[in-house]
Amino acid sequence: MNWSQLLSLKRFGDAEKRLRINQDETRLGFEVDYDRIIFSDSFRSLQDKTQVVPLSKTDFVHTRLTHSLEVSVVARSLGRKVGEQVLKKHSNLNDEGYKMNDFGAIVATAALAHDIGNPPFGHNGEKAIGEYFQHGNGQKYKEQLTLKQWQDLIDFEGNANGFKILTEHKEGVEGGLRLSYATLGTFIKYPKESLPKKPTNQIADKKFGIFQSEIPFFNDVAQELGLIATGKEGNVAYKRHPLAYLVEAADDICYTIIDFEDGINLGLIEEEFALEYLIKLVKDTIDSKKYHQLKYKKDRLSYLRALAIGTLISEAASVFLANEDAILKGEYPYSLLEKCKYEAQINDIIKLSVEKIYKSREVVEKELAGYTVISELLDVFLIAIHNKFNNSLTNYDKLILRLLPENLIKTHNSIYIRTLTICGYIASLTDGFALQLYKKLKAEQ
Repeated sequence: MNWSQLLSLKRFGDAEKRLRINQDETRLGFEVDYDRIIFSDSFRSLQDKTQVVPLSKTDFVHTRLTHSLEVSVVARSLGRKVGEQVLKKHSNLNDEGYKMNDFGAIVATAALAHDIGNPPFGHNGEKAIGEYFQHGNGQKYKEQLTLKQWQDLIDFEGNANGFKILTEHKEGVEGGLRLSYATLGTFIKYPKESLPKKPTNQIADKKFGIFQSEIPFFNDVAQELGLIATGKEGNVAYKRHPLAYLVEAADDICYTIIDFEDGINLGLIEEEFALEYLIKLVKDTIDSKKYHQLKYKKDRLSYLRALAIGTLISEAASVFLANEDAILKGEYPYSLLEKCKYEAQINDIIKLSVEKIYKSREVVEKELAGYTVISELLDVFLIAIHNKFNNSLTNYDKLILRLLPENLIKTHNSIYIRTLTICGYIASLTDGFALQLYKKLKAEQ
């Protein structure tokens, strides 16, 4: 892979090539991508979606929105650090007009959108949709779908739904948000379809990132960027866009450190653990006198968190640059933090967070509620939309369909598209609205 292709400014529907050297410096194409995501409905809904603690009403626990903004900030720093060195190494990019901030803008934008396709109720929202089809009432649709279409549903993936949101054609809106292909490529952490499942030990094959409905568009993006095709026997898979490693690292840094901070603020983890676990990351940068002068726990945690994030940004950038050649060849099978010198410390923090936060009674109880809500909503909306297609609507179905956005009521000939559309609608709901809708269906106040 080569950087000139990987940094493509092409957008869906372009008839002419966009050259970086011709860009308006006051409003760069990569920055336009960022603006389009910020102003999208899908991004706005993240303000009431769970990051760690579902339906939490505390004022300091992160939502998907605050998490995405923080990941974007970390990603921007990572992109600029890497971009500065890449430009020194590949002088042709300077001639083409590329600048350090271009790398920061691309990675920041992809990071901003990285959770845009995630359902309500945290990662268990994805599992709830998948289990509805694999073990619940959705099993009845299996025989009408191809193996790959069925796999899309039983392994419903927020990353794939995110790519669908960013690129989906709608009436009068071709190409979705029409983001640059460089940003779209960077967004796709798992550039493959749902089958075969985990065909290799490459980090890019850990999950899938493309639904069957988006395969043609995805192939167009991959070919424009010059991604290396790896799919065999007609299967669609590619090596990662190099900048996707930076998005992943930014996300890993934020959820490792900030989820840990949330756990301490919630009282799920004792404050003593903060210094014990984080000191190994910040021992070279901490000002002990300043730390002990901070009166309040929240301020002490903020100080440690800032230092720890700074340390990991520098480390992730160093790992990327040390392995840039292998990454461009598609021969780097790890995440950046997986091979950094702080791997053991990161794993210790994650292990404690799993024990104290992710498995806490509050989290478990609210995730269970999410399973019930999502399953019930899928059931009533899928029945209604399929009955509409089959001309067998009941009066109840007609009322249910009135709850759907107008653009979703038109039925598609493909049962896969109809089903995936409803899954996408349920995934778009905020935690609060999903719960409210469920209560209305159950005639609860």
